[in-house]
Amino acid sequence: RTVLCNDPEMTLPPVNIPVDTTKLRIEKTAIRRVPGEAFHLLHNLEYLWMPYNSLASLSGITFKGLRRLQELRLDGNNLIAFPWESLAGMPQLRLLDLHNNELTSIPPDAARYVKNITYLDLSSNKLMTLPQALIATWANLQAVPYFPNDNSKIILGLQDNPWVCDCSLYEMVHFLNFQSPNIAFIEPRLKCFTPRSLAGVFFSQVELRKCQSPVVHTSVAKVKTILGSTVLLRCGTTGVPIPELSWRRADGAQLNGTVHQEISSDGMSWSILGLPVVSYLDSGEYICKAKNFLGATEAFISLIITDSESTDDPNSSAKGTWNGKASGMEAAAYNDKLVARYVITTSTVPTLGAGVGTGDSLLLPAAAQDSNPQSPQVSPTTGQQEPERMVRSVRVIGDTDQSITLAWKAPMAKNTTVFSVLYAVFGERDMRRINVEPGKTKVTLYGLLPKTKYIVCVCVKGLIPRKEQCIIFSTDEVVSAGGTQKLINVVVISVACVIAVPLTLVVCCGALKRRCKKCFVRKPKDVQESYVTFESLSPGAKAKGVEGEYLTRHTPDESNRLLSARSSVDSEAIPKIEGQPNEYFC
Repeated sequence: RTVLCNDPEMTLPPVNIPVDTTKLRIEKTAIRRVPGEAFHLLHNLEYLWMPYNSLASLSGITFKGLRRLQELRLDGNNLIAFPWESLAGMPQLRLLDLHNNELTSIPPDAARYVKNITYLDLSSNKLMTLPQALIATWANLQAVPYFPNDNSKIILGLQDNPWVCDCSLYEMVHFLNFQSPNIAFIEPRLKCFTPRSLAGVFFSQVELRKCQSPVVHTSVAKVKTILGSTVLLRCGTTGVPIPELSWRRADGAQLNGTVHQEISSDGMSWSILGLPVVSYLDSGEYICKAKNFLGATEAFISLIITDSESTDDPNSSAKGTWNGKASGMEAAAYNDKLVARYVITTSTVPTLGAGVGTGDSLLLPAAAQDSNPQSPQVSPTTGQQEPERMVRSVRVIGDTDQSITLAWKAPMAKNTTVFSVLYAVFGERDMRRINVEPGKTKVTLYGLLPKTKYIVCVCVKGLIPRKEQCIIFSTDEVVSAGGTQKLINVVVISVACVIAVPLTLVVCCGALKRRCKKCFVRKPKDVQESYVTFESLSPGAKAKGVEGEYLTRHTPDESNRLLSARSSVDSEAIPKIEGQPNEYFC
């Protein structure tokens, strides 16, 4: 009942094998394939051993009719795949040996057909991972062991495979590290093959993350920007493994920008789409797609291009918006950045001509946004040399609801120097120009809109202003500042009155009390005469007609008068002597 075939020149399985054969061994031959009908008549076959042949493939009907088969050994061949579904026709199969083949993967459906197998050897193949369904089947399997004396354990051989230690192997590593008591491994110390950082590391020493589908994060859903600026669209993703990010437009148009990838410290992958010098053609929907082997997800960002700097869209990016609560240095840096947008950064800009009359308008070209907005640089224009530095310290010194007074310093200016004041609603490119009379460094602008942000620049007539010659102000901020100052003045005056009035009353009462005492009590004459003396000091010659001593004694009544609360006022009423006035002191 046992048939052994080991002819090294044999290329096909033998025919006419006795139908009552229970064990068939075909070993170390040159057989490359097995015809589908080779074993159909062997209904009593229990052991089929075909090790170390040259088998490259097997058909699903090769094992048809072998319902009593208990062992199937195919080790040492060149199999790149195995017909797992054929196991359904072998209900009594307990041992499957696929050791030392070329298997690269096992389909998830294999878990349905290995539930009765208690000895499975997949070692020395080219497996990089195992399906989670197969691992779950082993973890929950309560099968009868193939070897009765093996304490009801299932034997698995998984060693010597190029395992890729990433999230796809998470379940398998967890299964090996926390294995069920009814599972035994031929070699339990499995090692990672890739990535290189984990090559040769045992499964028991690695920490892997569970696979996760990609999730897309965007900082904003809508971006509103001005024409000609540079826009950066950011898209982040999380997932295991790290998803791949890609950009495309919803309308299918070609992207007009560059993509930069980076990974933040928290493990999030970011993709930044840079759109330089945007035009109206760049408006539209942009799609960011994140993809890994578990799936893909997308996020949409709307880009709106306008010709105005201001935006009321609450969903727009507020990264560059100053909320007015920053410190002085931060606010100054913010205003300096915005002013720089109005200043021409090229060195070949034509000089502006002089305007005719008051209210001339001119159009300043939009300046390219500097990559480092904290320190925008401005190159001097042709013919614009020393005179451009004449204007300094531009500031607002007075205001009403619809006007402001502007002042500046020009220490190097001559009396014939004419200045031009350029102003506009912030965000607009059309600037109004007012020519100031020669020699003046102050002007009042009328007709302003309340609660509106303006930019104003002062420069020598015929030249282009530099960024340090421009300021940004808001009429609502100016008015509120004036109202605040008035309120402060009222409060200070009120506090001063509350404090000063009681003190004045106390002093007056004290003086009145002393005056009353003097009226009722007469002091000795010598005391009264010696109480006060006045000395007249005159550094020059004595006045004409004045003779006698400079040190003079006064009567008691005069002394009392000089000591009263009004003495300092009355002393000023004494007629002055001609010539240089005298000085009196008490």
